[in-house]
Amino acid sequence: MREIEAQVRVCRLCKLSRTRTNAVPGEGDYRAEVMFIGEGPGYHEDRQGRPFVGNAGDFLNELLEIAGLSRPSVFITNVVKCRPPNNRDPEPDEIGACSGYLDRQIALINPRIIVTLGRFSMARFFPGERISQIHGMARVIDGRMCVAMYHPAAGLHQASLADIIRSDFRKLPLFIEQARKMLTQAVQADDGQPAADGGDVQALATDEPLKTSDTAETEEIVQAPEAAQTKRSKREKSDSDYKQLNFFDL
Repeated sequence: MREIEAQVRVCRLCKLSRTRTNAVPGEGDYRAEVMFIGEGPGYHEDRQGRPFVGNAGDFLNELLEIAGLSRPSVFITNVVKCRPPNNRDPEPDEIGACSGYLDRQIALINPRIIVTLGRFSMARFFPGERISQIHGMARVIDGRMCVAMYHPAAGLHQASLADIIRSDFRKLPLFIEQARKMLTQAVQADDGQPAADGGDVQALATDEPLKTSDTAETEEIVQAPEAAQTKRSKREKSDSDYKQLNFFDL
């Protein structure tokens, strides 16, 4: 990881390197259970070389506390490691230039859960989706749970979103617990042991057992009860493609 960080700080793979003050590789626990991926550094991040240190960072710290997490216990990075000029959206070639660094970070940390913050990081794991429709939901990809969240800055720019974002972060402990159960079940399956039971139904309820798949493209969606109910007919038509899970309202 230190090698990746050193490479990021001197990277010249895209035009963002010409306008940055400091590249921002990311920071946190290299063995984190939860990894947060934002969009790109802002003004304060560019000055300090650290992710989420401005106002959005203050809000993220509040959100982590809501979820029972702390900055030292997670890993935080972005899809692009250098600040786009004037905080504009990152461009496809810039995201592509940084993708190798992000791939290696994910492989080394091997988190159980990836939380995407904002639509550009969301697009990597939820292609073709809209953040307004899937925020607070999770998708299991290759045995790892990915959760789509609004970027904390959205709650600062649009006050009506702040409480929505807080509510979504309150769900994270449930997703973390489910991810741990997934890992336990996978280990038991490898050892030839019976799968663990469904766990504490007071925290999480499922209408179907979570199943992992050998097919990389197979995904499972974790949704709120009301969303799962409206999607039930769709699920029944395409059950081979994904599984729906429900959890009680917090």
